[in-house]
Amino acid sequence: MSIKLYGIPNCGTCKKAIAWLKENNVDYEFINTKEHPPERKAIASWVESLGNKPMRNTSGKSYRAIGEDKKTWTDEQWVKAFSEDAMLLKRPLFVRDNEAVLVGFRAKEEEKREKLGVA
Repeated sequence: MSIKLYGIPNCGTCKKAIAWLKENNVDYEFINTKEHPPERKAIASWVESLGNKPMRNTSGKSYRAIGEDKKTWTDEQWVKAFSEDAMLLKRPLFVRDNEAVLVGFRAKEEEKREKLGVA
């Protein structure tokens, strides 16, 4: 099993997720999206798995800077925006065995364990 956690090092929620993974002895790879923005193809598959709405970082400056027409954007428009500005992606984003399984870290404990394959 391979877990990749996409986020930024100074994100409080990412820090909580990393602590949780360590506490549960889960091997993971952290990918700093500021230094290594995800490729458009990967983002497109994540949007296909999770939908664009849960992936939006609605509390960030980048999101607020987009005009009101964002409310009517298609998946393809969101994929383009996410690939042009990784700060639009909600953090952390978990990819397990090359499939996006969880975004954010507010899920209930059981859901986290199930989606991340933790016994």
